[in-house]
Formats: sequence, C-alpha cells, structure tokens
Amino acid sequence: MAILDLVDLSVPLNERTQTYPGDPELRFLPHSTVERDGFNLLAVHMGTQTGTHVDAPFHFEDDAPRLDELPLSRFVGPGVVADVTGLDARTPITHDHLADVLAGLEPDTIVLLHTGWSRHFGTERYFDHPYLEADACRALLDAGVRTIGIDAINLDETPDDTHPGVGFPVHHLIAKAQGVICENLTNLGAIRSAAPTVSLLPIAFTGTDGAPVRAVAYEER
Repeated sequence: MAILDLVDLSVPLNERTQTYPGDPELRFLPHSTVERDGFNLLAVHMGTQTGTHVDAPFHFEDDAPRLDELPLSRFVGPGVVADVTGLDARTPITHDHLADVLAGLEPDTIVLLHTGWSRHFGTERYFDHPYLEADACRALLDAGVRTIGIDAINLDETPDDTHPGVGFPVHHLIAKAQGVICENLTNLGAIRSAAPTVSLLPIAFTGTDGAPVRAVAYEER
C-alpha cells in the first residue's frame, strides 16, 4: 500500500485571520467554560468566505447551485499546480502563463494557481495579488476544468480606491459553468508531485454561497 504524505494548504483560522474588505471578521466567543458549565464550548462568528474557502456558483449567480447542491467530486480529485510565481502585483494570469498546464489537462482536474502571494497574507499587500484573466479562465473551462484555486484572496482582481477593476468576470464564468473556486490557499510550493490528489471538502453548510475548507494535497511518497 502506498504511503501518503499530506500537504496542508489551509491558512489558520483565528481572530487575526485576514478577510476580504467588508466581510465579517472572525470571532471566537466563550459560550461555556469548564469552571462554570463543566466543559468548554466556543460560539463562532464568521463569514462563509473566511480563511481558506470554496465559492459555490450561488456566490455570484442567484439561479446557480448552492454549496449543498454540488457533487462532492467538485471538491476532491486529481490536481495540478500551475507555477505562476514571479508575477508583479495586480498582474493578470494569462493563457500564455498556463500554456504548459493547458497542454496536458484532463477534464475535472483541480487546477491550483501558485502565485506565491500567500507570503503576504495578513498585510495590505495581500490585496494586490495577481489574478486570473477571463480568457485564461475560459480556456481552463473549455478543457473541462470545474475547480480552480489560488493562493490569494480573490481569483479576480480585488478592487480598491486606486484600482477599480473590471468587476468579477472569472467568478461569473465559473459560476455559469457550475464550477467551484477555492481562495486563500497557502503552501502550494510544498507540493512536489506533478499529479497530487487534492481535497477541498467544505463544511456541509446547507443553502450557502460557500464555506471554509481544510484544504490538503495527498502525495505518494
């Protein structure tokens, strides 16, 4: 039987976890304590898009599937890491950047975009990440990809006062294809296998736009 190594691709969740501007901040509030109640229990306040998480199509399309309406196969399967490290801030990831990956893609492969931007997690620079261009997204979808992840806070450009962006074209494209987005991945550089098994299984929320995940890659040693 093969020995599997697990690579943790998830950011830690605590009250310092960086969130998308305007999203709910994570709070752990004591609900029960050993001293008072005989056991510890926390009340958790957070958004569905907190930390390493997946977006269901419903996140951007009202008539698209919600999280619990998607097959589990959207969240687990063979993966490939696209190395797009070295890009400058707010640089689009184009078809040319993904040419090598696109050449050998099989349908339903989980594509992980390794920008290296997770090193800026927790800082203002994290919002100035590279992002997937719409034409490159179409090429991935045309190849049968339905799950795309990135080690940044947004698969599209994150707008601010200086960079208004062009909306969220990639989110809409993937939603219309009933696909899944995973954001705030980390540690993608630790994946050594050319064909890891990737798990992005979310909490089993009902009727939601997304949920946090404990993202991992499985590699045969």
